[in-house]
Amino acid sequence: MPIDFVGIALLLGGFLALMFLRVPIAFALGLSSLATVFYLGLPPLMIAQRMVNGLNSFTFLAVPFFILVGNIMTEGGISDRLVKLADVLVGRLRGGLAQGNVVASTMFGGISGSSVADVASIGSFLIPAMTRNGYPAGYSVAVTVTSSVQGVLIPPSQNMIFYALAAGGLPISTLFIAGYVPGFLLGLSLMVICWIMAVRHGHPTGKRYEPREAVRVAANAAIGLFTIVIIIGGILTGVFTATESAAVAVVYALLATGLFYRTLNRAAIARIFATTLTTLAIVTAIIMTSSAFGFLLSYLRVPTLLADGIFAISDNRIFVLLAINILLLILGMLMDMGVLILILTPILLPIATKVGVDPIQFGIILILNLGIGLCTPPVGTSLLVGCGIARLPLEKATKSLLPFYAAMVVVLLLVTYIPALSLTLPTWFK
Repeated sequence: MPIDFVGIALLLGGFLALMFLRVPIAFALGLSSLATVFYLGLPPLMIAQRMVNGLNSFTFLAVPFFILVGNIMTEGGISDRLVKLADVLVGRLRGGLAQGNVVASTMFGGISGSSVADVASIGSFLIPAMTRNGYPAGYSVAVTVTSSVQGVLIPPSQNMIFYALAAGGLPISTLFIAGYVPGFLLGLSLMVICWIMAVRHGHPTGKRYEPREAVRVAANAAIGLFTIVIIIGGILTGVFTATESAAVAVVYALLATGLFYRTLNRAAIARIFATTLTTLAIVTAIIMTSSAFGFLLSYLRVPTLLADGIFAISDNRIFVLLAINILLLILGMLMDMGVLILILTPILLPIATKVGVDPIQFGIILILNLGIGLCTPPVGTSLLVGCGIARLPLEKATKSLLPFYAAMVVVLLLVTYIPALSLTLPTWFK
């Protein structure tokens, strides 16, 4: 069957036009898909079937639980305790508050699984604290925003679940484990940049904690950090599936914040569930409509067309992966991360596997790429939240991002061309 370029133009052009008109993403996906179905003469019921199939997965049940546990931890004040623990661990280093920012994001990312939640929670405390201690506002935003990307790599990550769904049902536990080394490598690279900037600009060191106070801070934070043990430990030992571990983590988080920390009341619990339901409604709508959109992309042979275009230039593995990375970095600046994962995975995964990339490794490449997009204008969600907290114009924060952005791209290239960084840990835990 010849490629229908009119159908492709209608599907993609309609979607982009609706996005330009600021139509919500779920509606843009759905309306462009429906218009294309009518043009192709396919039964409209097919759209409804594909939308339902997009949610017909036990794996998807993990998404609302992970969103809920992240909101509980944020509302319950866990972020403040993690910031103090990070200060105990690295605050005495040069540029200690910036170093602590990165470490706090590492720990909080292992609970919330969300870059935006990381910036909104930890950033609301640390960005003002850094500026009060003499750090430039743009630099404070840059550290907070870029370190938050660890939240999409270090499990539990909602975006890994989206990728598993879009890739046809990859094991979530394997994806989770694969994210640890790249996530920690990213954090380490950002800490190196913080140290270099601290030496160059004379950033202050933090205070030294007395042993007794350090132990008290660590014990206080450990209650919240045990959520990570429940989620990852349960999955690795086979006690829980990813969905079951998320449900157990919700119960534990409620008990920890409600009974031990005593930071939750009825109003806070109401806010938690209201926020969770709002987020889940948006996520569900996007998954449903992107499922129909992705089917039409496949029906119109867009993946084949893109693959033929790339391989017509070169079938060299290095070139193909570089082309994919450049494409993802550009698109990540312009569109929401979750939508891009759901749309691009069926298109790019076959191309990547054709040059010998493992689907698990490609998932990490994809998520890190789009995570960088969260920090880049004009649509970088995490960057916008960070600038909002600091009340700083976007352009001033962007200049401070450049050295951190360079470090993130270096890590991306390492993850792209060294498969062992993503695949060694999953191999050990098979």
